[in-house]
Amino acid sequence: MLKYFQNKYAMSEKGAKDLFHSIVWTILMNFSFIVPVVLGFKFLDEYMSLLLNHSNNQKNTILYYVVMSAALFLVIFVIVYFQYNSTFTKIYEESARRRISLAETLRKLPLAFFGKKDIADLSSTIMEDATQIETLFSHSVPQIYASVSTILIMGVMMFFYNWKLSLAVFWVVPVAALIFYLSRKFQKNTHTKLYNLKRDISDKIQEGLDSAHEIKSYNREEVFSNTLNSKLDNYEKFMIKGELLLGALINLSYVFLKLGLPSVILYGAYLLSAGSVNIFTYLVFLVVTARIYNPIMDVMNNFALLIYLNVRIKRMKEMDEMPRQDGKSEFYPENYDIEFKNVHFSYQDGVQTLKNVSFTAKQGDVTALVGPSGGGKSTVAKLSARFWDIDKGVITLGGEDISLVNPETLLNNYSIVFQDVTLFNSSIMDNIRLGKKDASDEEVTKAAQLAQCDDFVKKLPQGYDTLIGENGERLSGGERQRISIARAILKDAPIILLDEATASLDTENESKIQSALSELIKNKTVLIIAHRMRTISGADKIVVIKDGAVAETGTPFELKEKQGIFASMLKTQYQNS
Repeated sequence: MLKYFQNKYAMSEKGAKDLFHSIVWTILMNFSFIVPVVLGFKFLDEYMSLLLNHSNNQKNTILYYVVMSAALFLVIFVIVYFQYNSTFTKIYEESARRRISLAETLRKLPLAFFGKKDIADLSSTIMEDATQIETLFSHSVPQIYASVSTILIMGVMMFFYNWKLSLAVFWVVPVAALIFYLSRKFQKNTHTKLYNLKRDISDKIQEGLDSAHEIKSYNREEVFSNTLNSKLDNYEKFMIKGELLLGALINLSYVFLKLGLPSVILYGAYLLSAGSVNIFTYLVFLVVTARIYNPIMDVMNNFALLIYLNVRIKRMKEMDEMPRQDGKSEFYPENYDIEFKNVHFSYQDGVQTLKNVSFTAKQGDVTALVGPSGGGKSTVAKLSARFWDIDKGVITLGGEDISLVNPETLLNNYSIVFQDVTLFNSSIMDNIRLGKKDASDEEVTKAAQLAQCDDFVKKLPQGYDTLIGENGERLSGGERQRISIARAILKDAPIILLDEATASLDTENESKIQSALSELIKNKTVLIIAHRMRTISGADKIVVIKDGAVAETGTPFELKEKQGIFASMLKTQYQNS
């Protein structure tokens, strides 16, 4: 059963055990609530017998029933305490484990995963889905299993007590259950469609927030609003339609359940008149029948919620089953040469991105990746830091296969500056310190000066302590890029990846940073991507990537003499400049 819980609900082993304990305690709680009723009936039965027989031969005194009631109160209090603890406290602990596990999964996924995944989708899974699962597990799932078990045990006991009246009570249950069962597929499809529609709306809102400047710049506010309103209207209509149809099906089940009480009244009256049952038995079944259908309806409601829950659990499982990157955490290469050996890679099946790529980026050299847009230059740079795992071939660092090294360990050796800079709503000091978390203020300011940040930082109200807004919205593109370069300088890793690192800078500042970078890259492995030929004028080696393959390789002089792709690109840029 524990394995079933783990697979069914994507739980940890500890969570599955806690769920089992929660079910057991809930069953005990359900029966503990029945015992006082049984004690009350026993009291009534005894005193009715005394009245009818006009006898003073009383089996138990009033004091006996008072003591038993007090004892039952204490027992129920203890059971409810453990039930609450196992159902709520333990479920919340499992929820914490689930969130941590999900975070660990995300931490071990390839970094490129986050570049192609919607932020709204990820945040929805981490926050909303986890919260929904937590709520349903604390309020519904244990109660389902406990209620089903309680009803089955009660049903067996009632059939042993009087099978004829029990048949009148329970004949409606299979009919109601069948109606509910036949609606399961519809419920599942409805919940899945609603879930996907809601995620689509979240994605659209996130897209609007990320593209607010572009939407306003091109007067697309009305178009965006109409599109979003259309999605919201579609979601609302489908939700209303689903609620009405589901409500009709579930309420039809309830209607059949309600037929049980008149069945017991009529058939019980017939048995009473025939002398097959006594008045006490008849009253007991009337009272039990009036109450037993509510738990059955609760079970149906909770099963409907369980179908709703399965959609979210499925999403959790999908994320948990994604291929993770792992490897050894101890890595001490002899050198920092990066070598591609017959590397093949594709983002999706059937679409080849890189084909048989082979080259070596030597330590102490600047290796430039050039070529037409879309040829695969950025992919090559990211593969060298194991953002993805390749399909075929091998990439080595210092002679060791990087696919065998834990990505976090591997990235300790890289300083990376991409064209798209990500900054946080914190101070400039804190944003630069991401490159080296234990760096002193003096080290940070020195790196900032080398990256030509000092001039614009001094003009800000609080200098290096100035908050720069979400993703550095208060800074220009060039200023944001220089902060990114300052991070890389501060980290001072043996390998440097530069992807259009100076694309947002003017000529003057680009020249200054190139001078700073020339000091930084001494005796390091540098892999640089650039479209502007002057950026790579001092490169030791050029690798031309075209259509996912290495078209040319050599020094700048050799490739100029060859009069191939590189020479053509060089000539075109000088003509257009």
